[in-house]
Amino acid sequence: MSNRRSRVSEEEINRLVSKLQSLLPETRQRGAGRASAAKLLKETCNYIRSLNRDVDDLSDRLSAIMATMDSSSAEAEMVRSLLRS
Repeated sequence: MSNRRSRVSEEEINRLVSKLQSLLPETRQRGAGRASAAKLLKETCNYIRSLNRDVDDLSDRLSAIMATMDSSSAEAEMVRSLLRS
């Protein structure tokens, strides 16, 4: 294995930044204008944090719903089967 770091070309970075920009809802809504790579990375981090908060919230809500269900009920079994898929 070589000690040299592999270099990523500026063209490859630009391609990856464009691809990332197309995945973020905020940048898609703004249109075709290019954001700086640093700003785009910050927005990406914020978006991922937001998604994590949403997952945590939905998990808490699901736990609360499951706690109110009779564990042997058909509804509880349906929820468990959905979670396994």
